[in-house]
Amino acid sequence: MSKHHLKRLIVLRHAKAAWPVGVPDVDRPLAERGHADAPEAGKWLLAHKVVADFILCSVALRTRQTCTWVCGALGDLAPTPKLETGLYAASATRMLAVVNHVPDTVTTLLVIAHMPGVQDLVLHLAARDSDQDAYLDAANHFPTAGLAVLETEKPWAELDGQDARLTDFAVPRAESRKHGHHSH
Repeated sequence: MSKHHLKRLIVLRHAKAAWPVGVPDVDRPLAERGHADAPEAGKWLLAHKVVADFILCSVALRTRQTCTWVCGALGDLAPTPKLETGLYAASATRMLAVVNHVPDTVTTLLVIAHMPGVQDLVLHLAARDSDQDAYLDAANHFPTAGLAVLETEKPWAELDGQDARLTDFAVPRAESRKHGHHSH
């Protein structure tokens, strides 16, 4: 297979969400910190030339708000996101089923979803030749706004265990927070 057929999957966990009293889980908004970090994920993707041509986003408010910030950072390059019920409260198996249905014309897919599904999916898909540091980081802790980039030569429909090389794991953060100013 030539490099030409390489597909990339970006798995992004939503940015930090708030826990307002009496608000159902699906309607939890991003916290102030989440609004600051979410655009950074988009900027990271731009800087590393990993721009999605298809975005699947969980229907939860926190993933939708994260998606809006990411698309804002991508500007004109951002595709129109598709909201996907199957990504909310989803296991890795259910998330993979959603990915398996993506049209093969898509070359770079961004999936915005939730723990523990995002972490389980990345670790399930990661092949033995994955970047070891990226794998250990993803396995150890998959924080809010954390993102994994995987590469595969398989069609989306055939993607399964150890079929993709994990190349990057990043946790983009807003500038003001990089120097230990953690507000809780």
